[in-house]
Order: sequence, then C-alpha cells, then structure tokens
Amino acid sequence: MMKIKSPFLDTLFLLRKDECITIFTDLHELSKNEEQDAADYFETEFEKERLEFLSDQINCDCETAVWAAKVLYHSAQLYLIRKDTAKNLATLIPQFNGKRNVASLLSADLSLRFLPQIMDALQNADPEDPLIKMLEIILKQFHYSGIGFDLNLDKINWEEELKDKTYRKLYLERIVEKKAYNLAEIPYINQLLMAEFGMYKEIFWRELKIINN
Repeated sequence: MMKIKSPFLDTLFLLRKDECITIFTDLHELSKNEEQDAADYFETEFEKERLEFLSDQINCDCETAVWAAKVLYHSAQLYLIRKDTAKNLATLIPQFNGKRNVASLLSADLSLRFLPQIMDALQNADPEDPLIKMLEIILKQFHYSGIGFDLNLDKINWEEELKDKTYRKLYLERIVEKKAYNLAEIPYINQLLMAEFGMYKEIFWRELKIINN
C-alpha cells in the first residue's frame, strides 16, 4: 500500500477510493517525485480496470494520466483558493498536447471522470468563472469522462469516434449507466444501443426512445 506523501497524492487516493476530496489551504508546486508516484499509482489502477474491459491491447498512458490528475487536483483546489491565481490559470490547468487515442482517453478518465462534479460546484459558485470554460474545453476532448454532463458535442463524427470496439463498448455502457439521454438519442449511438439491448431493451432502458434517421 503506497503511503500518502503529499496533498496531491492524498487527493487522488481519497477520491478514487472513497469519492471524497480534500481541499487544502494553499497550492504547492508538484515535485517530480510526486508525479512519478502518481504515474505508478495510475498504472496499477489502469491494470485493475483493464480486467473489466477485457483488453490486453491497451496500455496505460502514464503521462496523460498524470496530466489529467493535475488538472483535477488544481481544479478542486481552485474551487476555494482563488487569491492571486488568475494569472496562473493556464499553468495550473494546461491544455492537453498529447496524442488523443483510446489509451490516452481511458488513462485520463481515471481522474477526469470526477471533473463534472467539480465543474458543477464551480458553476454554482460563479457561472462567469473563466476556469469553467477552460475545463469545458478539456472535457470536450475527453468527453467519455463527461458522459452525463451537458456538453456540446455536435461536431463529432461518431462513427469515427467509436470505431475501436473496446472504447465503443465502454462508451455505450457509461451512457446507459448515466442515463445520458442527450447521447443515447443521437441516431448512430441509438442504433448501437438498440443492437446491444436486443430483445432486452425494456429491461436495460425502458424509457429510451428508438430514434430513426
């Protein structure tokens, strides 16, 4: 069991274990050791989750996982700590510059799945907060983590987006889990869901309408 060594790691462990988050009284610069410990932790967590989606072809993108964890951690801390932070927002919440693929999407999701809750809290506190727009850009790139959250995804080519069978399976499962009607009623996704449900549609999602092109 990895020992808690920093507010950063403390936040990650607690959030993934108990879905709770700790807000510390100040922001501190993350060390290389903290980032490496986080990378090791996420690699282990990714392996656990990979057992559920039954694919040995997708490996953890540790760099992306750590980037996403930093975004999540700083977003949570910025909910309360805003003194003298405006000029540093782009440093604290850097945009993603890596390669967007199934490995990076699923690796980022280890942290970003919790981002919508933080965005809701930020929205309730101040709808004009510039941090919200920055996080929306990130969540649109990693919208698998935002399923159930209100995002404008009109420009996505869904056939291209969901061409990987493992990612497609996980995406559809989360739509059902979150009862994300805005996605489930997109014609292409609706067809995929209906094919998955088969004769058991009434059991899986009775209320979902069948959408015809």
